[in-house]
Amino acid sequence: MRTDILIYILIMALITYLIRMLPLVVFRREIKSRFIKSFLYYVPYVTLSVMTFPAILTATGDIRSGLAGFAVALILSWKGLSLPAVAAGACLTVLLTGFIF
Repeated sequence: MRTDILIYILIMALITYLIRMLPLVVFRREIKSRFIKSFLYYVPYVTLSVMTFPAILTATGDIRSGLAGFAVALILSWKGLSLPAVAAGACLTVLLTGFIF
């Protein structure tokens, strides 16, 4: 095995360990700041959105159908529909726009 691959694996392991260890070291007491609490509350949602949004646009190979499905999902979720209904509506929209484009 090449040594550069081992170095990459070691760096990734170190970064992963630091990300998990630093909050335990830095925040030993309960966090009382409302700002920091609200910031930490939304971090998982933002991270999931940032990872998911590019995949939504590029999954079909045509950005237009991805945008159409995303727009329909936003509208359906804004109207308060359930997650399966929103997903089905977005998938159906992507399917139909895939035939058009």
